Amino acid sequence: MTVQPQPSVGEPLNDEVLNSVDALLDQAGIRENRSLIERILLSGLRLGTDGTRRLDLKITAAALEEMRDAFRLFEPYSDVPKVTVFGSARTSPSDPSYRQAHELATALARDGWMVVTGAGPGIMEAASTGAGPGRALGVSIRLPFEEEPNAAIAAASRVTMKYFFTRKLMLVKESRGFVCLPGGFGTLDETFELLTLQQTGKAEPMPIVLLDAPGVGFWEGLTRFVDDTLVPAGMISRDDLDRVLVTDSVAEAARELTGFWRNYDSLRWVGPRLVLRLNAAPSDDEIAGLNERFGELSATGRIERTQPLRPERDDGDALDLARIMLTPDGRRVGRLHRLIRALNELPSAPAVATPPLMSPSAGMSGE
Repeated sequence: MTVQPQPSVGEPLNDEVLNSVDALLDQAGIRENRSLIERILLSGLRLGTDGTRRLDLKITAAALEEMRDAFRLFEPYSDVPKVTVFGSARTSPSDPSYRQAHELATALARDGWMVVTGAGPGIMEAASTGAGPGRALGVSIRLPFEEEPNAAIAAASRVTMKYFFTRKLMLVKESRGFVCLPGGFGTLDETFELLTLQQTGKAEPMPIVLLDAPGVGFWEGLTRFVDDTLVPAGMISRDDLDRVLVTDSVAEAARELTGFWRNYDSLRWVGPRLVLRLNAAPSDDEIAGLNERFGELSATGRIERTQPLRPERDDGDALDLARIMLTPDGRRVGRLHRLIRALNELPSAPAVATPPLMSPSAGMSGE
């Protein structure tokens, strides 16, 4: 077997180059998050000194440019809760799923939410139209065929990308809830991406709805495959689909998306401890009830109230919210969604869900 030569790696960047980068940051007037900008610049320089192939450099440059464009698109709406809607680009306006997407987006927009889609036709067009002007954002993809941006999203409210991986990042990162309607390979890819992020803890708990049209049963096939094949084979845990609501009711889907944030606000790991931030502090009796139902989730066997922990205080992280704390047993962490739903149903929980705002810890893990 012939061993292919490895690409040469450039010399480490010398002090003169590092000082020049520092001076460039000064010249550009960059003060905030300076160390992170420096890391980006230095990574680019090292790609050059490593002798990185041109194609790899083109991928890197395009991905960085696309992410910048998407960050700028979403920034003005950072304080508005968003739901991402996935579904087939081939669904016609006469299809019941098209009407489901339109009705759900209308209901969410009425409750103060924005709708994010892939900006294409079909289900994406239905959701964008249902949300209405100024309530829809789109992350489009350049394809050699099939998909063109739909007219329901103004050019100023969408961004177009070359790569699916950067597009999926932005379709997931900014939203506090997700709806998947029937679709093909692309929709299934996006659905399993959501489930994987939740299962592995790479994204914070979020409501995920698999929405069918009445009598269609599209997603029932997925749940049967999970129950009959994946679980018995030990490929996933039995409670991994606890994170998902499968329904053909638009009203139930809307309640799941908004009600998930009735009491639960966010979480933060502090070492092995998991802190759940709430809109209302539970009573002693409610804590006792939670321990009866969910104490086994904690390696210590206890769920308890807590004040903000030191790292939270240092960061000024949601200090006005109530908190409970546990030390999760990794074997049972899949039941976390059940605990969140129980917190939302406590008598002490607010009567009306408040649309959640994007927080520094929300969305995909930044670690």
